[in-house]
Amino acid sequence: MMKYLYYPGCSLKGQATPYEKSLLASFEKLGIVLEELPDWNCCGATTYMGVDNKAALALAARNLAIAEDLEQDVIAPCSACYMILNKAQHQVNEYPEMGKTIRAALANAGLKLHGKRIRVRHPLEVLVNDFGVQEIKKRVSRPLSGLKIFPYYGCLIVRPKTNAFDDPWYPTTMDRLLEALGCKPVDHALKTKCCGGSLTGTIEEVGLRLVYHLLHEAKKKEVKAIAALCPLCQFNLEAYQKKVEKQYRETFRLPVLYFTQLLGYAVGIEPEDLGFSQLIVPANEVLKGAEVKDEEGK
Repeated sequence: MMKYLYYPGCSLKGQATPYEKSLLASFEKLGIVLEELPDWNCCGATTYMGVDNKAALALAARNLAIAEDLEQDVIAPCSACYMILNKAQHQVNEYPEMGKTIRAALANAGLKLHGKRIRVRHPLEVLVNDFGVQEIKKRVSRPLSGLKIFPYYGCLIVRPKTNAFDDPWYPTTMDRLLEALGCKPVDHALKTKCCGGSLTGTIEEVGLRLVYHLLHEAKKKEVKAIAALCPLCQFNLEAYQKKVEKQYRETFRLPVLYFTQLLGYAVGIEPEDLGFSQLIVPANEVLKGAEVKDEEGK
């Protein structure tokens, strides 16, 4: 039995609930057991790092200490959580002084890093490398036949050098998963280009420009939807479409789906159980198009 600890992070319990819904439903359907990490806390993301790097790393390492006690690998779906938890683990193991500081902070909270080898994993990597693309293909009951999808990885997911599972410049893991679902992932050069991150809320002009580049490229490729795997990337590309349209005088209305939503739908889970109704840009036509193609294929 495949079993992992699940670290949701703050986003999946907030604006990214469709990600959590589709992740948990899809993994359950595939028989992959996820047990939520008990008493988890915020990883600190990138904001805490700018205030106090040591305190931020200690905050992230607290989650690792809990996972070590349970002796299970941790799945972190949010790209920022995935990067920060990996970074904290790397800092503790590779830099003695930093490790000493973090261990002391944890000791004050009654926790300890034992040095047990637990890994911080991303669900995409687990699906492709542990479960297997061919096995996923066998479980597809509602193929997304020929559906053109723009696979977008974002700038964080393959950045952690300590645990990278794909090429940092030209990743293909999600492409292979999408192909197994029947999709037609389009090739493009912006797979890991930044979506703007928090700039959309701080220096909006810069953030919107970065969002525009991605939306424009996706539209140029004539895709039906964008597939994302990061809560902030999904939010930026979906929630700021109207502002981008107004500023650049170009219409998009492109659905931005989590890859887990496409996976869940393909293996037979109904849209209402995958958070489709919570999307800002509706994806109903995308699903209908896939169903029509499937019927024609039959």
